[in-house]
Amino acid sequence: MTDFFPPLDGIVDSYPKDFSLKEGLDVTVRPLEIGDNRALFQFFQAVPENERLFIKHKVQEQQVIDGWCKHLDYEKNFPLVAMDADGHILASCTLHQNGFGWKRHIGRISVFVHADFRRRGLAQALVQEIMGVARQLGLEKLEAEFVAEQKRALRVFALLGFSDLATFPKYVMDMQGKHHDYLLMGIHLTTDIEYAGVGG
Repeated sequence: MTDFFPPLDGIVDSYPKDFSLKEGLDVTVRPLEIGDNRALFQFFQAVPENERLFIKHKVQEQQVIDGWCKHLDYEKNFPLVAMDADGHILASCTLHQNGFGWKRHIGRISVFVHADFRRRGLAQALVQEIMGVARQLGLEKLEAEFVAEQKRALRVFALLGFSDLATFPKYVMDMQGKHHDYLLMGIHLTTDIEYAGVGG
């Protein structure tokens, strides 16, 4: 436990939460748990090959997913998953925290939605939920990383108030060795007190 971040117990205890989205899609959102390794592996197996090139980790390997679920550390990475009534993971969104050092006030968001359940508001709902968690933790800023081809994700984050921070042409390399433009977006978070309109 760091001195900078308040305890996560109350935040974790506020889940699960139910969301009703577009086209009658009902999901339950909660933090990732140890026993979710099989469901998370199946979720990533459904990622189209052309999109898997942009994922930093070898999510097609069961042992990688097992390791994530076995060594959960919510104070470092706080992952939320959206699940259907049958326990299938339809989307995931993670708040990555630094915990200490000169970027301890800045969090980073990553989000991915199953290809069959896009355009229904899942990404927007999860990112907004994670933004709320970040506010409760006292984070001041959030960042999100993209490659230029992720146009749909870029639009979602722009609608939520993120703006361009930096663009580096041909800066990152996918798993096949092809270079892509790297984009960094960010947002300054309103604190809970300011968000509620309290204190002047």
